[in-house]
Amino acid sequence: MSYPDVELFIAGEWRPAKSLAKLEVLNPATGTALGTVSRAGKEDLDAALKAAESIFDEWKHTSPMLRCQIMRRAAELLRARADTIAEQMSLEQGKPFAQAKGETSAGADIIDWFAEEGRRAYGRVIPAREPDVTQLTIKEAIGPVAAFTPWNFPINQVVRKLSAALASGCSIIVKGPEETPASPAALVGCFADAGVPAGVVNLVYGDPAEISSYLIPHPVIRKVSFTGSTPVGKLLAGLAGQHMKPATMELGGHAPVLVFDDADVDDAVSVLAASKFRNAGQVCVSPTRFMIQSSVSEQFIDKFVRKAESIKVGPASDAASEMGPLANERRIPALEHMIADAVGQGATLRTGGKRIGNEGWFFEPTVLTDVPVQTEIMNEEPFGPIVAINTFSNDDEAIAEANRLSFGLAAYAWTRSSSRSQRLQHEIQSGMISINHIGLSLPEVPFGGIGDSGIGTEGGADALEAYLQTRFVTRKG
Repeated sequence: MSYPDVELFIAGEWRPAKSLAKLEVLNPATGTALGTVSRAGKEDLDAALKAAESIFDEWKHTSPMLRCQIMRRAAELLRARADTIAEQMSLEQGKPFAQAKGETSAGADIIDWFAEEGRRAYGRVIPAREPDVTQLTIKEAIGPVAAFTPWNFPINQVVRKLSAALASGCSIIVKGPEETPASPAALVGCFADAGVPAGVVNLVYGDPAEISSYLIPHPVIRKVSFTGSTPVGKLLAGLAGQHMKPATMELGGHAPVLVFDDADVDDAVSVLAASKFRNAGQVCVSPTRFMIQSSVSEQFIDKFVRKAESIKVGPASDAASEMGPLANERRIPALEHMIADAVGQGATLRTGGKRIGNEGWFFEPTVLTDVPVQTEIMNEEPFGPIVAINTFSNDDEAIAEANRLSFGLAAYAWTRSSSRSQRLQHEIQSGMISINHIGLSLPEVPFGGIGDSGIGTEGGADALEAYLQTRFVTRKG
């Protein structure tokens, strides 16, 4: 299929950057150019800010029912266009078509969830101490939002922020990912065609540092939402804090996996391998640090290695592909360095470890065992198809390792013991823990981390609160 040259969406219109500057978009399966995306400059950002500010009051006072209806139409358009959008996403991001379509369809479910939740964003009456006093809390949209999204899930990461903002009555400027611009643009097109007023949704691309440093301090922006790495998130959260602006931060992780001796090993291997190598491991909640109880470790490792070796790696154009390329060429030397560092310090490379071919950015599913705790991969998020497997003797040892790092996004465990599960859910320091299955990322459940993995949540009812402010009213008589 043909790939579009992506433009900016500002004040209800698709338009090139004022400077006509563009960035090249590459196909990760071939390394060749796909198309271009417009590169926003200060004039473009000013236009987006003006549009978001001018429409905010109107959208804020639009009835929640009407906002819901418009958003539900956008969800239906997204479903109707899912095949075309998934094809574009596969080209620009590399994930197989089935995964891209699944992400697109899930995006429609997220829109529906927030559309309905926005109808329930109301305050409450607080019983007063005197009979002629009324006390109320009022929930209202916080203001225009600046949202910054990454390339690994081009629809998912935009649609959560966009839907929460619109459902709460906020206008928004989305800084989309330059590596994967077409699918977010198609998503925004669904909202525009559904009848969202001009200026409520604005989409820009360009230099991340330039755009964030201009938008976040700007007086029009009242709320910041960012998904990305922990170091960048800390910088942006600090910048938002200087201007007293609330910030939702969904940052990096380094998810521990605990498999106990009473686990269903076959189920654990099947589910964890599918999760680990989904999107070539470029997932913030990807299971990474595996800890297997000693008595079942050989059984688990042998089966997991065979599973990794059976994964069909190839371009999205091949319907048999189960794992596509890395989205960025720069990830290849980073992964190679992590593997060399681990092996150099005593780890065993069980399978994988290399780039596949010379065209595109494919990398072998990789399994390391007996990985020393001081190695890079045991302390830094690999964001690729690499698993580090170690063993443990008892529950205390496993929990201590799970909690060793300052990250706290996702954690996983397999055990048939109810009492152990109860202990894990209380003692594992993670924003999310999934036991005996992978149950994260649904629209109705929280999605967020603690510690260095972020602030706030982007799923479930709690996500809407970040886009609302509470005012208290008391009157007598």
